[in-house]
This record gives sequence, structure tokens and C-alpha cells, in this order.
Amino acid sequence: MDIWSPKKRSEVMSRIRSKNTGPERTLRSLLYSMGYRFRLHAKDLPGKPDIVFRQRSAAIFVHGCFWHLHAGCRDGTIPKSNRNHWRTKLQRNVSRDRQHVRKLRRMGWGVLTVWECEIEKMEERLTRKMKVFLSGRHVIRAKFAPSARKE
Repeated sequence: MDIWSPKKRSEVMSRIRSKNTGPERTLRSLLYSMGYRFRLHAKDLPGKPDIVFRQRSAAIFVHGCFWHLHAGCRDGTIPKSNRNHWRTKLQRNVSRDRQHVRKLRRMGWGVLTVWECEIEKMEERLTRKMKVFLSGRHVIRAKFAPSARKE
């Protein structure tokens, strides 16, 4: 059973944005403070990545754990009410995410997905993860071994 009334749930869900979310703004702030400059929501790339480094051929998606079914995360679960609706909707998001990542990698782009829960924890590990990803090592992996990684 939902903790809120249907009216309250509808109000809460209507306020969820797809761009410029809190986790996305937090990650952008971190990257900027690290000295990186980037573009946002590139419409010409599959999936409109949230953060794009064109010269590095690198794209970052910032995913909400609920909306993209983050495996192993407490927020990445299908709600108990109206399960069929949510299962279909959320699995469609996951499938679409895989297609976008696959297309970007075929185009020679490195792709990184950063989860909302990772950003909320804001550990040093996230800073290291960004440095490693943006160092360019992802491009070698994407160009020379596209089938070696499972998405």
C-alpha cells in the first residue's frame, strides 16, 4: 500500500523532472570544480546524454535509481501497487537505456552511467571514477573491444 493518497502521489510524481535534477546538478558541480568543461543534453546524440565531453568522445548519463531500475539498490525496485504498469514502464526505460549506450559505443563514444545513489553518497570514489573515465581509457575499450563488455 502506498504511503500517500492517490492525489498526493500524483502531485509528487508531477514534480519529478527529466533534466537538471538534483543529482545531475551535483555531479556537474563536482566535474566543474575538477576543472572539466562540458555540454549538456546533446540532442544530436542517442539518448541525449546528460553531460557530454565532445573532444573526449565521452558521455555521462545520470540515472535515477527508481526510474532506471538500478540493480541492487533499495530504490531500484518495482512498486507493489499497479505492478504490471510499473514493470512495463520501467523495463522499457532500461531497454531504451541499453539501446542508447550500444549506439553511442558503436559511434566510438565512451559511456558512463552514474546512479543517483552514488551521487548522494558523494564519496571520494565518485571523484576517482570521473577522473578515470575522463582520462580517455574508455575510448580505447570502446573502439577496440565493443563486444567484450556486456551492457
